[in-house]
Amino acid sequence: MNKFLEFLEKYFMPFAGKLAAQRHLGALRDGIILTMPMIIIGSVFLILGYLPIPGYADFMANTFGDAWLAKLSYPVDATFNMMGLIAAFGIAYRLAERYQIDAVTAGVISLCAFLLATPFNVPFTPEGASEALTVGGAIPVALMGSKGLFVAIIIALFSTEVYRYILKKDIVIKMPDGVPPAVSKSFVALIPGFIVVAIVWIIRLAIEYFGINSIHDVVTLVLGKPLGLLGGTLAGSLVAEALVILLWSAGLHGSNIVSGVLGPIWLANTDANRIAFQAGEELPNIITQQFFDVFINIGGSGGTLALMLMMVFLAKSRQMKDLGKLAAGPGVFMINEPIIFGMPIVMNPLLIIPFFLGPMMSVVLTYLAMDFGLVAKPAGIAIPWTTPPIIGGYLATGGHISGAVMQLVNIAVSFLIYFPFFRLWDRMKQKEESGFETVNKAG
Repeated sequence: MNKFLEFLEKYFMPFAGKLAAQRHLGALRDGIILTMPMIIIGSVFLILGYLPIPGYADFMANTFGDAWLAKLSYPVDATFNMMGLIAAFGIAYRLAERYQIDAVTAGVISLCAFLLATPFNVPFTPEGASEALTVGGAIPVALMGSKGLFVAIIIALFSTEVYRYILKKDIVIKMPDGVPPAVSKSFVALIPGFIVVAIVWIIRLAIEYFGINSIHDVVTLVLGKPLGLLGGTLAGSLVAEALVILLWSAGLHGSNIVSGVLGPIWLANTDANRIAFQAGEELPNIITQQFFDVFINIGGSGGTLALMLMMVFLAKSRQMKDLGKLAAGPGVFMINEPIIFGMPIVMNPLLIIPFFLGPMMSVVLTYLAMDFGLVAKPAGIAIPWTTPPIIGGYLATGGHISGAVMQLVNIAVSFLIYFPFFRLWDRMKQKEESGFETVNKAG
């Protein structure tokens, strides 16, 4: 274990630190986070539309008419189906901030390029017709949402890099000093904006020349499917969770770093489940963002809610009891930095073991339970990650009690895994406190 800690400190921490500071991953993470408030707002209306209360649907239909569910879905469509559009602006904005260039201009250029990459054609099947027609001049909502997320990411990063490069080379139109700053900035954006639009336009024409419908189809084929297999399988989830725990063990925010890469995949899976849930169809994905937030990281990364309960109710040492009381409030809302850095778990050879084993076991148990149909899959409802356990499991599965039960099972399993290691650590702290008191009395 000491050699492992030496490896972490000497080789892994410098690499992980560079990865955490990497501007493109940071911009990707922060840009995607911009979509979360809107998705959570949409999820509130989604929950209201599908409350698992007997007679609720009939009551709403009698009160608001037969179209009540369609009307309640308006905010859902306006939030979930805009995540790609928001990400195109947000990622470019955050990356430009890191380069200390005009972030709003970078976001607008990215947004226009994203729309240019999207064909304004929508399939439409008239009543009584056997085949769908294509309606031109309409923005396809589906490609503005999770299906367009990968294209939004690529274009946001590409357009901002082009924008930065042209500014660096000073190939811009400069206005006289007396011109208002807002007008001057708009002229600075002319050349880089034109070049980005021209490049995306040429790429689109080339793709269409070879008979491919759009850039979205190419990106989905080249990136979407391989990454989807990585981020949507049990093996891929175990690797992702192992990386999260390894990074936290070195004192780095593992969830932020890993979600910067796999977050778009989990978000797309969430939206696919949401669409199926609204349509009353079988949910296609087990692995979504809520799979980790709700069922694995109960109490925070490492599933430390069980550890917090031990500290509050079973600790013999004063230090553990006091820390447990301090960590109880945040822990219930999935915030566990007081435990990770206060206990500490970081670089602690004893506690890293259950900190790793607990969530890995939760991943396996939860995945298998959902795969065998014992527990409902996440319904695409993006509840806040700070939602307390039991409530979170119930809401995330669309009102299934099995979600709450699964959380209880994972807490119990984590409790059993943490318990022997906690006992050893607690006894060590007791001995330290006894020795300290003996020295004080002798003094």
